[in-house]
Amino acid sequence: MALADRAQQTGPAGTDDTSPEASRKASLGEYVRAYVALSKPRVIELLLITTIPVMFVAAGGVPPLWTAVATLLFGTMSAASANAMNCYIDRDIDREMRRTRQRPGAMQLVTPRGALVYGLVLSIGSTVGFALLVNWLAAALSAFAILFYIFVYTMLLKRRTAQNVVWGGIAGCMPVLIGWVAVTGSLAWAPFVLFLVVFFWTPPHTWALAMRYREDYAAANVPMLPVVATDRRVLLECVLYSWATVAVSLIFWPVAGTTVVYGGVALALGVLLLVQAHRMYNRSRAGVTGAKLKTMGFFHLTNAYLALLFVAVTVDPIIAGLIT
Repeated sequence: MALADRAQQTGPAGTDDTSPEASRKASLGEYVRAYVALSKPRVIELLLITTIPVMFVAAGGVPPLWTAVATLLFGTMSAASANAMNCYIDRDIDREMRRTRQRPGAMQLVTPRGALVYGLVLSIGSTVGFALLVNWLAAALSAFAILFYIFVYTMLLKRRTAQNVVWGGIAGCMPVLIGWVAVTGSLAWAPFVLFLVVFFWTPPHTWALAMRYREDYAAANVPMLPVVATDRRVLLECVLYSWATVAVSLIFWPVAGTTVVYGGVALALGVLLLVQAHRMYNRSRAGVTGAKLKTMGFFHLTNAYLALLFVAVTVDPIIAGLIT
């Protein structure tokens, strides 16, 4: 795995920059930071937020420490591998977008070969680690998530259809199943319900952000829904997917046999999410456009919604154990 030589970078005029700063070799710290950035740690954090709570539900309380540590370790490696190979494949369009042009691949801080090898090593390591130290079903689900994210979302859907994040989001739902399987060794209805919560949550979350960066996606020829549809159409779909998210989150209450604590939190968070989704849609119907639609506010709300909902998923079995 190689870090791009700074001597290969060009100056403002497009000529080789031969200054001492440009020609010096990267330090170890710069190597580490570049590869960490290639892994998209903020995305990994979001995936772990959905993995840990499911393990608590599956265990009916605090899961076995070693199982939890191994699952988080190999889950992090799995997500990092998919993210690194996504950066390898998308390095051309990443250069065209303000939101992504600072990524190591786009800035040539990491060579394409380095990014690919890094991703492959992590994918093999995570799959083998799950198989040997957790169980084979968790390993199979992890491998499926990596392959789906790379071949189905990144290579097939992302540049071809406005439904890219709808079906591509399946990869981001897999940590829910992996967390459950790591503890129980099998699947059940409860994790599939939470799988659907993340599945329906992903489109409005992503489209709200994409509306802020619509011009970026258009410049990169990525047909995100906000690029090919009107604001009103996008926000109507955000409303519909938000309703589906809230409905499925409430279905988890009887399916998993949670207490009124989870039910109350899910209901309160759902009302807040729906109120804000409808407000955005009503603004668009009134002719409001641009930043005044407050889509970034909704984007941040969706982050808080998912995090708090899964905190409730984590805490509920502990409370249930104390009650009984």
